[in-house]
This record gives sequence, structure tokens and C-alpha cells, in this order.
Amino acid sequence: MNRCAIVLLMLLIGCGGPPPKVRELPKDTVRVKEGAIDPDAPQEFTTTESGLKYRILRKSDGRKPTPTDKVRVHYRGRFNDENGKIFDSSYGSSGESANFSLDGVIKGWTEGLQLVGEGGMIELIIPPELAYGDQGTPGMPPNSTLHFIVELIEVK
Repeated sequence: MNRCAIVLLMLLIGCGGPPPKVRELPKDTVRVKEGAIDPDAPQEFTTTESGLKYRILRKSDGRKPTPTDKVRVHYRGRFNDENGKIFDSSYGSSGESANFSLDGVIKGWTEGLQLVGEGGMIELIIPPELAYGDQGTPGMPPNSTLHFIVELIEVK
């Protein structure tokens, strides 16, 4: 019997002794994709006075951040155009959550994340004037409308 067959047989039969303990993963572990969305999540977006469009995908009674709070999130950002190219994400192989102060990000994030509580999920469509405006930034063309899915993990 070749070595691979022996290893496979040992895995199928077991090697005796107690089964190995399953290691608990830390709260900040890799997330491959977004978490669950509420079955009754709205299909339509609400538009704020500033022009931000949002919909709550997962409700939460958790603490909502203020503009100066630090938060920990998972997110995916894409261009809100016909291509919908993803330009940034905390999901996938790197999968570590992002930590930042709400007063240090674009206005659309600062406004939008105040609408959802810890444990919740929000979808944001951010017009250019609440993002990078007509200046743009490296990798972000001027006047880009941005589309985000954001899970608020923690308000610090």
C-alpha cells in the first residue's frame, strides 16, 4: 500500500485518542463574505437631506456611533457604475476588519454609519460630494459615486 493510501486510511479510521479540539477563532478572524441580511430588509433606499442613499440590511439594537467614535467594521466598496468594479474590501483572503475614527473618513461614511447599531449592516450609495468630489484621489476617479456594504462590528 502506498503512503498516500495509508494516510487516507488513517484519516478515515482515526488514530485513536480523543478527537482534536476545534480552535475558537478570534472575533477579528477572516470573513470571506458578508454576513446574513434580514429577510425583511427594505428593497428601496432612503435618501437623506445630504443626498446619501442607504438601506439597513441587518437591524440591530446595538450602540450607534457618534461622528467622533472609533469603529471596527467589515466592508466592501465598489463603483456605482455599469461595471461595478470592487475597489476595496475587508472580506476575502486578507479578511481582517478595519478600524478607524468616523471623523477621519469620507462624509458619506461618517453620516451613514451613525444610522446603524453594533452588529447591524448597512448599504450606502455615496454621491461624489460626500466622497472624494471632483478632485478624486489615487485610484478613485473624480466625481465617483461609491457603493458600500458595511457591517458595524464594534463601536469603541
